[in-house]
Amino acid sequence: MRFLSWLLTNAVALATAAWLVDGVRFTGPSSGTAELEHKWPTLLVVALILGVVTSFVKPVLTILSIPFIVLTLGLFLLVINAAMLALTGWLAEQLDLGFRVDGFWAAVLGAVVITVMTWVVDRLIGDDRR
Repeated sequence: MRFLSWLLTNAVALATAAWLVDGVRFTGPSSGTAELEHKWPTLLVVALILGVVTSFVKPVLTILSIPFIVLTLGLFLLVINAAMLALTGWLAEQLDLGFRVDGFWAAVLGAVVITVMTWVVDRLIGDDRR
């Protein structure tokens, strides 16, 4: 159950970022039931990729970036989150999943939206870890 809520939280955050940020998008049909049928499996796979990248790559980058994080008073964590989203976009493109992140600023804005949405959804559905 915890895995499912984690995956759905990531999926909702990714969908919101794709909806709000111009450079973060899913390719394919853009309206109607065809859009839903085409994009929801891709959304779940990309959410899984983002979770795996965040779980394994982000801690290593964070530890290696401690001097920059301290120097920027934590703002460098936005760059790390943007790098995780950009890496997810690159992996999705390599796997031909139909998810793209176009450029650094789109990745930064997308990472901010994903972070905020993850926090909001966690507050709405409750946190299993307590």
